[in-house]
Amino acid sequence: MSRNTIVSCTIYGAVVLLLATAPFFLNMYWVDVLNSVGLYAMLGLSLNWIVGHAGLFNLGHAAFYAVGAYTAAILNTQFQIPILWLLPVCALAAGLFALVIAKPIIKLRGDYLCIVTIGVGEIVRIALVNDVFGITGGSNGIFGISRPRLPFFGAIRKPMQFYYLIWVFVAITVFLFHRLERSRFGRALNYLREDEVAAEGSGINTAHYKLAAFVLGAAWAGMVGNIFAAKMTIIAPESFSYWESVLMFALVILGGSGSIPGVLLGSFVIIGLPEAFRSFQNARMLIFGAAMVVMMIFRHQGIIPAKQRSYSLDEILPETGDAATAPLEQKPVEELPAAKAKTAEEML
Repeated sequence: MSRNTIVSCTIYGAVVLLLATAPFFLNMYWVDVLNSVGLYAMLGLSLNWIVGHAGLFNLGHAAFYAVGAYTAAILNTQFQIPILWLLPVCALAAGLFALVIAKPIIKLRGDYLCIVTIGVGEIVRIALVNDVFGITGGSNGIFGISRPRLPFFGAIRKPMQFYYLIWVFVAITVFLFHRLERSRFGRALNYLREDEVAAEGSGINTAHYKLAAFVLGAAWAGMVGNIFAAKMTIIAPESFSYWESVLMFALVILGGSGSIPGVLLGSFVIIGLPEAFRSFQNARMLIFGAAMVVMMIFRHQGIIPAKQRSYSLDEILPETGDAATAPLEQKPVEELPAAKAKTAEEML
């Protein structure tokens, strides 16, 4: 085990221990703040797949968050389906909505895609306010959403109980996204983020991978919407405004685009830090804004930027037999096997 691995494991272990024991040393207000941090951490990680990995500027992520929350609220209040049973349904609803929206616009780039996603977010919010099909409750929202229930624990009602539920989901999100980052899909997005033209020229179907990343991020945001609805027991359109999308985008960029630790730290900075300055009500947003300006000047890649992936020679030129173990530089050029032309997707 390398020294860097030992240091990383020690840091992660200390953070997990701190989070696990935090509710015993904090009052209920700060526990609830950490609940919000956890929700935004999951939202940030879902947006990170779209912005940080696929390189798509999405400022309408709150729309998919809203689709998941309203799907859970409607099905729970109308048909009394347990709220946690609806997690896959909410993810599916948000993912399908993202697929329909993204299919015609996925080839747009930069500012053009950003403007379209802002419009999508506002269309969803206005549709909810106008009580589409008479099921969204209009500007009043939906009341009476049931609390989640777990076997042997019963209904989850207290902030401390929600704290552990939310952060368990954060841990699951981090684990799954880390594994996905190391997969063939994650490597393809890494090529796409570094140089889209080169990736497309190497045989990667860029539109396919962009669409897949967009749908994945939206589906996970829909699932977080389910947890948010269960926690609040009431949802309204103002909970899914353009400002929510801006917060998600800011924490990804400030923490470190494409970096899981960076997004987690960005969630604490964007959501938790302003609460620490609540006593300076008139100046706290000024302090927060100035800190962001300083960060963008001196640390524009984020607090914890994503590490560049490195690949061994064996991954790029796989060989068989004893020749595979011999150093490449010791082989005469004429003895090297003829390389078969491979696309980037074949090498993944």
